[in-house]
Amino acid sequence: MSASLIPPLIDENVQTLNQLNQLLGSVSTQDYQRPLGAKATQTLGKHVRHIIEHYQTLLDACAESSNPITFDYEQRQREMALETQPSGARNRVEALQAGLNALATLPYDRPLTLSYPVEIGVEIAVGTGEINDALPLPTSLGRELAFLTSHSIHHMALLSLLCEQLGIVLPTHFGVHPSTLRYWEQHTDIKLSKFG
Repeated sequence: MSASLIPPLIDENVQTLNQLNQLLGSVSTQDYQRPLGAKATQTLGKHVRHIIEHYQTLLDACAESSNPITFDYEQRQREMALETQPSGARNRVEALQAGLNALATLPYDRPLTLSYPVEIGVEIAVGTGEINDALPLPTSLGRELAFLTSHSIHHMALLSLLCEQLGIVLPTHFGVHPSTLRYWEQHTDIKLSKFG
């Protein structure tokens, strides 16, 4: 029963990454790296790398054989190539989609523990008797897949604004959450193709 609930969560993420891949397939390396924003600290590549590395963190955790599985979104690789080369980022997105599809047989309620960093100086006693500055938060595979959809869409909405500055035209649905797309389809006469 619980495994059957995972495919829709995976599908939302795969379709969200399809949107991202559409951008990656059309943006030039120069625009991908171009500093943007009032302080010139934003780039398309930085947001794309951030999205990719969150997915990679969860997939790496799911590949672990340890029990319980603990992961930390703050402990990402921060690969500069993903931030500077749209073709490399596109290849990685495709690998992430394959990795997500491979999770389809896992139960949505598979227990995971998110290690969430807290303010420096706040020490948390964990079950092993050790003290650290990360809060262990019980979660599940399904919850994290839902989080990744929302997290990615949030950054893609920012990407959409940055693309406007560059004169890059994106589809209307780019950076729009799947739940909003479903709402639009139910409450308008315009039928959008599914997420992409």
